[in-house]
Amino acid sequence: MFQPSRTESIALRGLRYQVRHWGPEEAPPVFFLHGWMDASATFQFVVDALRQSWHVIAPDWRGYGGSEWLGRPYWFPDYYADLDALLAHYSPTQPAQIVGHSMGANIAATYAALRPARVARLAMLDFLGLKPDPAVDAPAQLGQWLDEIGRRPRLRHYPDCAALARQLRAANPRLSEARAAFLAAHVSCPTADGGVTMACDPWHKIASPTLYRIDDALAAWRQIEAPVLQVIAEEGFVEMRFGQDAEEMQRRLGAFGDLQLARIADSGHNLQHDQPQAVAHALESFLC
Repeated sequence: MFQPSRTESIALRGLRYQVRHWGPEEAPPVFFLHGWMDASATFQFVVDALRQSWHVIAPDWRGYGGSEWLGRPYWFPDYYADLDALLAHYSPTQPAQIVGHSMGANIAATYAALRPARVARLAMLDFLGLKPDPAVDAPAQLGQWLDEIGRRPRLRHYPDCAALARQLRAANPRLSEARAAFLAAHVSCPTADGGVTMACDPWHKIASPTLYRIDDALAAWRQIEAPVLQVIAEEGFVEMRFGQDAEEMQRRLGAFGDLQLARIADSGHNLQHDQPQAVAHALESFLC
């Protein structure tokens, strides 16, 4: 039912990184980058829906899935350097085609601005920046971080994968039983008592010590030279944050010099789960 994938472990900037592959190695490569509290297997249903032959290369970010966990707070800029090293490993001479979901799109967009010659095309799945709370200033943000690192974070525990699958369906009714079962088995990890948790280092739940500033993001996006595809879910985070503010939506979209839009009906933020056929069609219409 699901196209098989294979994984390998590589050394990346002093960490053990797990990288998932689908498709023949001689096919055109495309990099799929997952989001926050997720893992590479999240793209399975989109890969199954692709009509062309692709070599899909999807890492588990540091602290996620089968990649090495730090067990301490993470520094977000490390992801830019990790992506740089990943592309140097798998595509040392050719600019890469990149698909990023949510946090993965955030990382890829900033990287495309910093290293424009290394990115041929960029597809961003349901990410157009965050919407910070104007009541939170820099000292408050730093103070929250300081408070949180003093308490060891924990993830929710489930007795087995079936319980996790039920929770995934409760959170997203669009998930079929088969897809929920697949995700529960592939984006979880076992616990010592025989249960499971999501395969994410709990330290990712700690808030960043620095404020997110949209003007910084816009300045980066304006430097992107590659064509950009914004794939927006009908009921996703982009619409939730900016759907009622046409001026702000356009301000953010207007930062991209070469932009295409695709809107995915009947989908939430995890549009790669909800409408994989529509997402795959949009991607293949955009990618070379």
